[in-house]
Amino acid sequence: MNFESILIWGFAATIVLTTLTIAGQSLGLTRIDIPFILGTMFTPNRDRASFIGVVVHLVNGWIFAVVYALFFQHTRPTWWFGTMIGIGQGFFVVVVLLPVLPAIHPRMVSDFRGPEPTRLLEPPGFLATNYGRLTPVVTIIAHAVYGAILGAFYMPR
Repeated sequence: MNFESILIWGFAATIVLTTLTIAGQSLGLTRIDIPFILGTMFTPNRDRASFIGVVVHLVNGWIFAVVYALFFQHTRPTWWFGTMIGIGQGFFVVVVLLPVLPAIHPRMVSDFRGPEPTRLLEPPGFLATNYGRLTPVVTIIAHAVYGAILGAFYMPR
């Protein structure tokens, strides 16, 4: 496995993924802010949460780049194969990961429990549509681009 390539392209792909979700927010397509959601898992301070969330998101991007590299070890990496893995990851995020997030997030309300002084973040809901009806589309496209970048540029040893 080429860890130098993973570090470089995992970082680049994560930056692009994050930029696409922020662009989706700016265009009014979604209200999801993945770095903020991740950061508030570690601190109630909203200002610090954004910074901590970006760091956690970058680390997650590198971890997933290793997973992608494991797939690429057994096949020749291509942008379209990376895109397919990214689409699968995007579906997993909106169908499985985000809906269970209220169960593990200390500051997120659930569909069954309302706001409290320590739980103020809105739950994602079905396919994360509580953050906007196009949130699943934005999330899946951003993950597809993440995968395409890794598939196109990752160089196995």
